[in-house]
Amino acid sequence: MRNLKTGVLFLLFSLMTACGQQLVEFPGDAAVPGNDAGTNVDAGTNVDAGTPPTVVSTSPSNAETSVAVNAPVTATFSTEMDPATLATAFTLKQGMTPVAGTVAYLGTTATLTPAGNLAPNSVFTATISIASKDLEGRALAMDYTWSFTTDAHIISPTVIATNPVNAATNVSINKRIMATFNKGMNPATINTSTFTVRQGATAVPGAVTWSAATNTATFTPASPLELSQPYTATISTGAQDASGSPLATNHEWSFTTGACSQLPLALKSAGDFAVLAGSTVTSTGQTSITGDLGVSPGTAVTGFPPGNLIGAKHAGDPTAAQGIADLTTAYNEAAGRTLCAVTVAGNLGGQTLAPGLYKSTSSLAISAGDLTLDAKGDGDAVFIFQMASTLTTTAGRQVILTGGARSTNIFWQVGTSATFGTTSSFQGTVLADQAITLNTGAALNGRALARIGAVALDDNKIVKPAP
Repeated sequence: MRNLKTGVLFLLFSLMTACGQQLVEFPGDAAVPGNDAGTNVDAGTNVDAGTPPTVVSTSPSNAETSVAVNAPVTATFSTEMDPATLATAFTLKQGMTPVAGTVAYLGTTATLTPAGNLAPNSVFTATISIASKDLEGRALAMDYTWSFTTDAHIISPTVIATNPVNAATNVSINKRIMATFNKGMNPATINTSTFTVRQGATAVPGAVTWSAATNTATFTPASPLELSQPYTATISTGAQDASGSPLATNHEWSFTTGACSQLPLALKSAGDFAVLAGSTVTSTGQTSITGDLGVSPGTAVTGFPPGNLIGAKHAGDPTAAQGIADLTTAYNEAAGRTLCAVTVAGNLGGQTLAPGLYKSTSSLAISAGDLTLDAKGDGDAVFIFQMASTLTTTAGRQVILTGGARSTNIFWQVGTSATFGTTSSFQGTVLADQAITLNTGAALNGRALARIGAVALDDNKIVKPAP
């Protein structure tokens, strides 16, 4: 009997080895094929769960001493985590007593900010529990725990970065002014009283928001800034961290707006659409559209399904009609821009262009090279392209964004029709007087808005840009 059992196991081993699998011995059990460190065995079912996430660093580090009583506690992971799982999985205790606080997550780092100063000269223990999971649903293999000891000193909040930077020039008149702090702040103290912007002695009206994930305050002006004007931004000592510690001194910086800065187009209701046409919208293949789809005065929409629309469909209804009306207004506004226009012609491929207004009296193409749009660090900078005739990209060509450029601030006013080559990748809102065609596999991070004619799609991916 022993020889028979041995022969069966040997045969099983040979078969599994031929199939590229392994036999792993578990103490007291028969050999189970295919189990390794990335495999969970549950109720007899083998599930390959991959490599579990790990904590690769912390601040404070384990056993660190002389930690400030208002120091944030951070953990950096080996991969991106699901932020929803960290809110309760990331905890801090003094002995057995939980410490109240909030958890923010950015990149691969989670930050726990205590609600008040920690007790001085005390030991605290932080834990990331196995309830924390990565974006694939994999949990930590075990709880991760580390400890540190405080002393009596505090870390004063400071501004560590601004956008625009101090003394910046040629800043967009569409600019949102930002200040990033070295630690979490009390949001109630980040407001228009503590974060101000002035042109000379005149206060600029606006709104202030706070991002706990990035420790960044943003001032959004109520109306565009003026061209070629100096501005001064200030974070006052009224701004406090979560424990009530204020900035030691006011933080002030200045910048000057550009003479040729453009405003984004006012798309109004047309901005709700990822695809909008005057006559028809047709699609073949597995086209995917994120954003609304509309047609007016035409009513025909074909190809959905098999195409997938993540948004609303408006075929010949009042919403689509209003969209076309607002598209016409935006198209005419784009065509009428004249400030500091730069003349371009023919192929834009292989070039790198800064924000501004570009004008062609004929057609434009992206061929024999990709086009790079460089915002020079200003994520609110605007690019507008005017052309009297067609816009064309050849197969596989790309529009590449760098320097903080965002597709939501890129606009293409096309005098006739636009055609995008097979598997090409394009950025921005296309406002065509006539028709728009996306050939097989072309992708658009933006909008395809055809005022009079059709939008023709073929296994494309179109995503309406984020604001």
